[in-house]
Amino acid sequence: MHINRKNLYLFLLTFSLVSFSQEIEEVIIEGEYRKISLSERDLSIVVIQSEEIKSQVIKHFQQLSYLVPNLNYAASDSRARYFQIRGIGERSGYQGTPNSSVGFIIDDIDYSGQGGVATLFDVDQVEVFRGPQGSRTGANALAGLIYIKTKDPTDNFEGTSELTLGDYGTHNIGIAFGGPMKNKKIKYRLVLRTDYSDGFRENTFLNKKDTSKKDELTFRYKLDWDIDSSTKIKFLVSQVDIDDPADIWTIDGSLNTLSDRPGMDSQKTDTYGVKIFKDYQNFDLQSYTSSTKTDVVFSYDADWGNKDSHFPYIYDYFSETIRNRDTFSQEIRFLSKNTSFSSKTRFEWVFGLDFSRLEEKNLTNDDGIYGDPSDPYSPYVSKSYILRNYKSKNLSLFGNIDYFLNDQYKLAIGMRGEKWDAKYNDSNTESFNPGNNMNGGKISLIKTINTKSNIYFSIARGYKQGGFNLGLDALDSSVNNNLIYDPEFLTNYELGINSKLDSKDLNLSAVVFFSKRKDQQVLISRQVDPTDPNTFSYLTQNAAEGENYGLEFSSDYLLTDNIFIYLNLGILKTKIENWESREDLKNRAQAHAPEKSFSTGINFDMKDDIYLKIELNGKSSFYYSDSHDNKSKSYQLTNVAIGKNNDNITAEFWVRNVFNRYYSTRGFYFGNEAPNFFETLYERQGDPKNYGLSIRYDF
Repeated sequence: MHINRKNLYLFLLTFSLVSFSQEIEEVIIEGEYRKISLSERDLSIVVIQSEEIKSQVIKHFQQLSYLVPNLNYAASDSRARYFQIRGIGERSGYQGTPNSSVGFIIDDIDYSGQGGVATLFDVDQVEVFRGPQGSRTGANALAGLIYIKTKDPTDNFEGTSELTLGDYGTHNIGIAFGGPMKNKKIKYRLVLRTDYSDGFRENTFLNKKDTSKKDELTFRYKLDWDIDSSTKIKFLVSQVDIDDPADIWTIDGSLNTLSDRPGMDSQKTDTYGVKIFKDYQNFDLQSYTSSTKTDVVFSYDADWGNKDSHFPYIYDYFSETIRNRDTFSQEIRFLSKNTSFSSKTRFEWVFGLDFSRLEEKNLTNDDGIYGDPSDPYSPYVSKSYILRNYKSKNLSLFGNIDYFLNDQYKLAIGMRGEKWDAKYNDSNTESFNPGNNMNGGKISLIKTINTKSNIYFSIARGYKQGGFNLGLDALDSSVNNNLIYDPEFLTNYELGINSKLDSKDLNLSAVVFFSKRKDQQVLISRQVDPTDPNTFSYLTQNAAEGENYGLEFSSDYLLTDNIFIYLNLGILKTKIENWESREDLKNRAQAHAPEKSFSTGINFDMKDDIYLKIELNGKSSFYYSDSHDNKSKSYQLTNVAIGKNNDNITAEFWVRNVFNRYYSTRGFYFGNEAPNFFETLYERQGDPKNYGLSIRYDF
């Protein structure tokens, strides 16, 4: 990965900001079955705490993802909904089974495949679990899990507010507050926030600068009720409304679009959740109930142009999908009381069951016209309509036992069995009723070096359900037998060490991993009619095998009372093996799997409560797809902020992408230029340099 001299200087001079705090406090992992200290873990995890999240200008997980090595994302239009961990994960969700390889959980509610809802205002902690979470989460976490915990109601009244103004029409405002009610057993927290930006594209044909705008609303209300000393109930109601147009792609790869019919990439999700915690004498009972209702409008100008840009040809295509997704989930857990090693209490255990239901409807309307002045029969008009209905049910049984061999060694064993059944039908008379029985688990041996350091070895098996392909009648008959594809399984071997050295105010963790993928699911696409950009067919097949292996390293260090530094580094090697129908992909790296990624920088606390932050994030090149061999270029992004703390008020001037680096996050390879429609690489550019002022007030 090439790093220029200026960025290399910053890399050597600095690491990366984690916190404004001048103390390295004990970090508690929230996303496991029971809370544990970060130093006790037996997995690869990155934990980002509230102060670092507060300092992020753009309150969305997509931006925070740059801080996590071996985590990538795919955003074809507006916000990223799909993430990849260690090179594994979906890049789109156009057709077929809505399977997820990366679990996405917010406040113990599953939003897998709906990452657009991940706004981050008033969030306590973000945790990224790298590696299969088959025993913890099941089919949605083959590659790993993203867990977000928002702030709970507090015992005393408190709140926070934030105002941000910036270029590109940016204006964001949010407030969160809460505390006890008159009945001290009941506490609440209310969150309201709006985020707006004109976006980073200018439509020169329509003479508009807001056809890729961000217009987003977050509402969340939490109510905690301590019924008695042994019973607690937690209620949650939330809505995230992302009303974002989608005018991103260009023929020349610039930030100036030419679309005459810009699309939408909107998502509105309503959530209701109830948690019940009951403390019995010998065990704890936990119940998690939730439902979500999501409405999505995904549309785009498929030709990316207009009558003038295509002249003398007539080339005008548009696609719109209206998606409605409803989910329901019920999980029951039984947990032993927390223990530590003794001759009488050697076991900790968890077991339970989980039921989830998903219903999704997709209504797709495509229209288009193509005309060639040399063709007397043109123009040719096309119009299509399809309604798709999908339902699925998942039932899981799970359990985990920790056995203390002695005061230094602990053996942990987890298992999960899952049954998945689905039904699909559409207006084209296609129908499927697939189902799978799957199981996963984990076994680990943990050695405690001291109270704040450990070393572990683990073997984990994750899984992802199978599914079906649609519209294969439009493809060659040789692939018509690929209607159904099988589940994918991943076995991960991991050796890690975690250490906290109080004498040097230093935290270190390092993980070496090797993953073997069996029946790897690989997505390829094909444009059936070169003159019609709405005729893409998507085919998922099981490649025989795949390998993913590498290293993950994290460190943070309080160098002096005024200087805090950190470094996160990821090394990743991947390859596709033994795919009989695609010999050309054998031993090639998997898509969206950069070999190197890092996050590094520094935080200076200067005189008069003034601070300076410098942050550098980077990724090496990666393949865009398994359908072609085009790759991105490596890039490094530098972010800088200078601010002042004054009691409860913080004012900060920030610049993102200081050097205005041009970088791409997604790439398509097909023909979209009349009349020859030569296959061409088209790339989606990332965000350019932008700056602004943020003011935060805590009360």
